[in-house]
This record gives sequence, structure tokens and C-alpha cells, in this order.
Amino acid sequence: MERSSGYRTRQKEQIHAYLLANRARHFTAQNISDYLSAQGSPVAAATIYRYLEQLVERGEIRKYYLDEKSGACFEYVGADDECRSHFHLKCVCCNRLIHTDCDFLQELDGHIFDHHGFHVDHSKTVLYGICRDCSGSEEEKN
Repeated sequence: MERSSGYRTRQKEQIHAYLLANRARHFTAQNISDYLSAQGSPVAAATIYRYLEQLVERGEIRKYYLDEKSGACFEYVGADDECRSHFHLKCVCCNRLIHTDCDFLQELDGHIFDHHGFHVDHSKTVLYGICRDCSGSEEEKN
């Protein structure tokens, strides 16, 4: 049983490896559980949730709520401070989370502060739509 968030157990190492391998994607605790079980190394859901919450508190993971019905999803950001300063786009078809490095959106961010006195919290700001890849697939179906 772990007594400190500083201990690195085998289970934490397995979860951390999953996070690194899925750095550019969002995931749920269930995704991690399913993956580890498929690898023959099941980890209790409570352990996964507890570790994810520790990483959220340390700022290594972002936690998003996609809608009122679904549970939270997570994104591993590590020590990437740049990720904390830009908007994210979420494809509702393939569930890909896209990081934007866009001057226009940075101008929008500045406008919101300059004209409305409001700081946008990028850890909770996600714009939803359909990515270019899925948009092409949707057009091909029609």
C-alpha cells in the first residue's frame, strides 16, 4: 500500500508508461484499465483514479469533462508549460484532442482579457467540432 505520492510502484510505472505512449491523446481511466488488463497486468480502478488525481494536482495531467453524462477524460502534459497557454480542439468523431498554436486564437485570448477583463483557463477550454480527417470521411459518406 502506498503511503506517499513520491513512491514509484510497478503499477504507477505501468500507468505512467501508458500516459507517455498516449501523450497526444485524451484518455479515460477505463482506457488505462482496459489496456493494462489486455497486457496481463490488471490494476484496480481505484488505484488508477487515485494516481490520476495526484497527477492532476501536480499539474502533469489535465482533466476534462466532455459532457454532463460522461466521466472525465485526461490528457498527459508533463511539465509542458506551453500546453497550459493555448486552446484545444476536440473532434467529436474520432475523439482526437488537437493542440493549437495559432496566432489568431492568441489574439482572441488577448481580446478577451483586454476588452472583458477575463483570463481564459486553458485547462478547461476545449472547442468541439470535426477534424479535417473526419470531415473528409463524412463528406465521402454523403
